[in-house]
Amino acid sequence: MQATLQRRTPKRVLPGFKLTLGYTLFYLCLIVLIPLSALVLKTFTLTWEQFIAAVASPRVVASYQLTFGASLIAALVNVVFGLLVAWVLVRYPFPGKKIVDALVDLPFALPTAVAGIALTALLAGNGWVGQWLEPQGITLAFNRNGIVIALIFIGLPFVVRTVQPVLEDAEKELEEAATCLGATRWQTFRHVIFPTIAPALLTGFAMAFARAIGEYGSVIFIAGNMPMVSEITPLIIIGKLEQYDYAGATAVAVVMLGFSFVLLLIINALQSWQRKRSGALS
Repeated sequence: MQATLQRRTPKRVLPGFKLTLGYTLFYLCLIVLIPLSALVLKTFTLTWEQFIAAVASPRVVASYQLTFGASLIAALVNVVFGLLVAWVLVRYPFPGKKIVDALVDLPFALPTAVAGIALTALLAGNGWVGQWLEPQGITLAFNRNGIVIALIFIGLPFVVRTVQPVLEDAEKELEEAATCLGATRWQTFRHVIFPTIAPALLTGFAMAFARAIGEYGSVIFIAGNMPMVSEITPLIIIGKLEQYDYAGATAVAVVMLGFSFVLLLIINALQSWQRKRSGALS
């Protein structure tokens, strides 16, 4: 009987939980934890006074404020317009829809340096758009405005591609039922649609925000890179590396890593709370 049961036991594709978990942890350590540990250990070669001097100088603090502030603004803008783009792609048929859908992924495939050059050629004072805006007193290149625009450009696909599958799977019958019960469009969106897509929106926001914090290639071409004005933190790190100040560069990088990790933990906690709240309401 035991031999018969053994023969009937289906063969799994994966070799087993323990071996799979071991490989997963090994791969995670090799790709993520070991490099980050080396970053932290290099920072420990600094004294506490040297660490504070490296990460809290006025120039570095200004770059923190610009990097996180511009990334937050860009991510919030992408949440709004990314939702609109995903909604149009899912709910409405129109000519050229597949082309528009493919164009959403263009910032994924486009090298960041190419994106920066393209935005500069478009928004600079002699660019296609900038030549008409600058006489009106609107400057979009070589300042903080250009940084936000570049971060919006590279972050939009993260929101669209996160929200789009959720909208495709959403039950339209619930919206129709709400309409039949007398709900307005705003009430239907607030009480039926938004609770469904809120976790996806938070995920898209987190991904766009994290991507914007570490962006370098597209920003340096359009930022102007003026210290205390339009200098981002990744550029500070690159500058320290070029000056062979490796410990100072890793110190600034550790601060960025810490901020990013805490923010992602907060966003993940909000996502978990939103899922539990949606489950309780349903």
